[in-house]
Amino acid sequence: MNLSGITQTLETINIRPDEIHEEQLSEAFRILLQLIEDLSENNEKLKAENQKLRDEISLMKGEQPKPDIKPSGKKPNVDISSEEERKPKNTPKNKKPKTKKDKIKIDRVVVCEVDKDILPDDAVFKGYQDVVVQEIKIITDNIEYRKEIYYSPSQNKTYMGKTPSEIEGEFGPGVKSTVLTLKHVANVSESKIHEFLGNFNIHIAPSTISRILTKNKELFHQEKADIFRAGLLSTGYQQMDDTISNVHSQNHYAQIVCNPYYTAYFTTPRKDRLTVLDILRGDPDGESRSYYFNEEAFGMMAEFRLSKKLIDRLRDLISGKTLDESQMQKLLEIIYPTPDKGKNNRTRIMEAGAIAAYHQQTDFPVIPILLTDDAPQFKRLTYEQALCWVHDGRNYKKLHPVVPVYHETLKKFLGMYWDYYRKLLEFKETPTSEEVEALSAEFNELFSTKTRYPALDDRIIKTAGKKSELLMALKYPEVPLHNNEAELGARAQVRRRDVSLHTMTKDGTKANDTFLTIVETAKKLGVSAYAYIYDRVSKRFCMPSLAEIIRLKGVSGMDYDAG
Repeated sequence: MNLSGITQTLETINIRPDEIHEEQLSEAFRILLQLIEDLSENNEKLKAENQKLRDEISLMKGEQPKPDIKPSGKKPNVDISSEEERKPKNTPKNKKPKTKKDKIKIDRVVVCEVDKDILPDDAVFKGYQDVVVQEIKIITDNIEYRKEIYYSPSQNKTYMGKTPSEIEGEFGPGVKSTVLTLKHVANVSESKIHEFLGNFNIHIAPSTISRILTKNKELFHQEKADIFRAGLLSTGYQQMDDTISNVHSQNHYAQIVCNPYYTAYFTTPRKDRLTVLDILRGDPDGESRSYYFNEEAFGMMAEFRLSKKLIDRLRDLISGKTLDESQMQKLLEIIYPTPDKGKNNRTRIMEAGAIAAYHQQTDFPVIPILLTDDAPQFKRLTYEQALCWVHDGRNYKKLHPVVPVYHETLKKFLGMYWDYYRKLLEFKETPTSEEVEALSAEFNELFSTKTRYPALDDRIIKTAGKKSELLMALKYPEVPLHNNEAELGARAQVRRRDVSLHTMTKDGTKANDTFLTIVETAKKLGVSAYAYIYDRVSKRFCMPSLAEIIRLKGVSGMDYDAG
């Protein structure tokens, strides 16, 4: 019998232990129902593992594994989205749609005259009825520059006219900006960019398109660095997430740092805590990483469960000292002369020193609050960490009970979960100290619920343990309740990966990060990415930098006390 059959049978029997008055019998049914739940879950895991082994055997025999054919017309039962549950209740409907006419720039006006020959004698002119039609023209503007040449016999020198400063090579800023926009805004592959330009009689080699996309982009790389610094200063919190990236067929990670004013991308080969810290320090390659061993560092080592004996030895050797990477490695060789010993402790010592050094730096903004999911690499990096309610809620959506009474219990609890979430949203609009106390108490009450569904009760206990991180908005109402900003940034990288499976070179990877940063930030700031790219490529610099706009839109940060 499959899971569906088990569920149908249990629905028919309709056993509800809470409605059985005899305690012994009620408890016996609870145990039996939990056994059914556990066995069903284990059976599904074994079936999946068995099929995986069958597929591996088939491949070893040179045969094809079982095809993953999805049932037509049906969505797989893996939806862990909470969008419907999070929607505000009693949302006003039938909002008047906004007109787009005011946003359209009129380039020319054409009067459609009435044939006077068909008008009767008493016809009177009554004005015009305006109809706006949007149109676009794609035409070449190929220019032959005739550079004058003069020669001076007395000076033995040739003088030649110069092309405009924006002209470099055989292609003008319009072609270069179009290539960059098609790639980074429209997400078009290089081969299709070549095909598109060919349709308009632009004769350009694929290798030239590749160079336009990746070479001589120092100006834009500096723009990205300026965006990141301005973004870090624009709010008192930052958000972060990561997703898979691919560099020359090797798995890498796209790290996304953002807030409502910007999104910045950094591709790294690892996603450990030190890598994330390097990004936050403004040194994604880790070239200038330092380690500072003060009381914060030694306290963190204790939190990492390093032995007191080891911490005391380190305190005697390096207390109050700052080490560079070379000195750090020499210290670790002294502590652990055998290379394969103490690998985990080595990492924890480095993390503690690097985090303490980050908190002391003054030449680059230090983030006080980081909003993320619950991944370990994000922990302890900043003075405080906020956690995403949507990520936490997904853990409940991953529960798929076969016992009907458990299903009802889960549905009921999720209703209370998202009702509480909506109360937090309302609090953020008009925060008061009275509401802080009330919502804190309500959290304690909600997440001390005992449902008699063991898997759900375990999940509730885990959420209760994250109270301070989930309720960071009670302390700082500016901090979002969810990490959607970073997730949307990750989706942009995923869409890029769908079209261009991987970057092939270091230059290509760096350019990809830079232009994703510029394009996604421009989108947030309401700036035309094409216009901005053209302004920079043409060297006109008529538009303010995105970093400047961020500084104007942002704030200096929340009233945060790191002490």
